Amino acid sequence: VQLQASGGGLAQAGGSPRLSCTTSARPYSHYAMGWFRQAPGKERDFVASVTGSGDIFRYDDSVKGRFTISRDNAKNTVLLQMNNLRPEDTAVYFCAAGFTSSTRVSLTSAREYKYWGQGTQVTVSS
Repeated sequence: VQLQASGGGLAQAGGSPRLSCTTSARPYSHYAMGWFRQAPGKERDFVASVTGSGDIFRYDDSVKGRFTISRDNAKNTVLLQMNNLRPEDTAVYFCAAGFTSSTRVSLTSAREYKYWGQGTQVTVSS
């Protein structure tokens, strides 16, 4: 299974970039998808997840109300819309895929995800 993330770069505080991740995981509806991020010198932290069914979402408190995760099962993609960026959002963002027997299972821990993308850097300037 391969994942390819894109959409990172330099953004202004308050900006609204969108990250995209395309995966070869099949059947896609049986893979929960997640976004994680890792700042320099820190561990990889959960950001957001969406179930295979595409209608159950989980967010870390630090991004709740600012970030939105969504998926397009016809295109095997997952998106992370980031609004009202803050300098502390600066990190490498990783998309991840984890197989679930039920399409309505949420995965929020990094160890629950078997497949990872290469990461895309998001740098927020104040």
